Amino acid sequence: MSRADVWDRATKGRSAPFAVVDLDAFDANATDLVRRAGGLPIRVASKSVRVRHLLERALAHEGCAGVMAYSLPEALWLVGQGVRDVFVAYPTTDREALAALAHDEIALEQVSIAVDSVEHVDTLRQWLTAGTPVRVVVDVDASLRIGPAHLGVRRSPTRSPRRAASVARAARDAGLRVVGLMFYDAQIAGLPDSSPAIRLVKSRSDASLRRRRSAVRSAVEDVVGPLEIVNGGGTGSLHLTGQDDSLTELAAGSGLIGPTLFDGYDDFTPQPAVAFALPVVRRPAKDVVTCFSGGYIASGPVGDSRAPSVHHPAGLRMIGTEGAGEVQTPLRGKAARDLAIGDRVWFRHAKAGEPAERFDEYVVISGDEVVDVVPTYRGEGKNFG
Repeated sequence: MSRADVWDRATKGRSAPFAVVDLDAFDANATDLVRRAGGLPIRVASKSVRVRHLLERALAHEGCAGVMAYSLPEALWLVGQGVRDVFVAYPTTDREALAALAHDEIALEQVSIAVDSVEHVDTLRQWLTAGTPVRVVVDVDASLRIGPAHLGVRRSPTRSPRRAASVARAARDAGLRVVGLMFYDAQIAGLPDSSPAIRLVKSRSDASLRRRRSAVRSAVEDVVGPLEIVNGGGTGSLHLTGQDDSLTELAAGSGLIGPTLFDGYDDFTPQPAVAFALPVVRRPAKDVVTCFSGGYIASGPVGDSRAPSVHHPAGLRMIGTEGAGEVQTPLRGKAARDLAIGDRVWFRHAKAGEPAERFDEYVVISGDEVVDVVPTYRGEGKNFG
């Protein structure tokens, strides 16, 4: 019996749409991430989870430590719920959240925020009371540059050891506590191994970053002293990035969930841990069924890779002229002949955390039974962007 069959049997009688999390798969994925990290602790990326219960479960695994958040209000909320060591890996311009951070003694010790330029530092200097000891981590560009080509994501303008040291010096002089560095290697961690060219980009990026990370860390530590956090990597690059002695930790989150964007890697295969069920509500033709809802398109470049994929039953595909729709999703294939009104079709999302923005709760399955129902961020009334 497939896991989708188990999910279907365990949730019999529950009205779709709904989402499930398979704890057996989630825990197996966590164990595999830790194995691939090669001894470095993994900071859990909350954007790829967005369920407090699952964040806490991941942190309970030996080898996982700390949260990589995506929003300062999120970090303050998590700390208020008892989570410790939260690094907000994206710059914030939320003045109210910054004021709340400045007046919260616990959060000032447990929350770090990203800066990537002297401009960021100057903005914080203007918005914070002088001398507020906010912890900051300098986000350093980790893309690969070959001539004019920029291979990677557009994040930080800071790249060289000299410039990173200048940002750290400005932050120190502004009364901020510089506690770390971050290097997100998206062109390694976020690209499936789909061609020899991609594999070459990954190999060259890894070699280049190992040289540059060490130099950047040395330059910054000459200014501010030893760093607590030197973060790198992602789900797709743990086995490579974890070999870099200049890092103190890695980051991962999507590998806990196993979305479809991580189906094409050579070195690991995460188990599908989150899926959602949609009900069949129409049969417009013998080989076509229509499901309610389903237009859960993932962020990123527009294309088929961002659409949800049919997981079960096999033999169904989306109709190109309609795709996954706001209120209905038609599917074509031989398997449609065996589906009746009210039957379910199971889908997987392209990305890990975004289904939690569509569902108030996840039905928790362990073994072959439902053991819990837990709220997502959305279910707890939280929307952090």
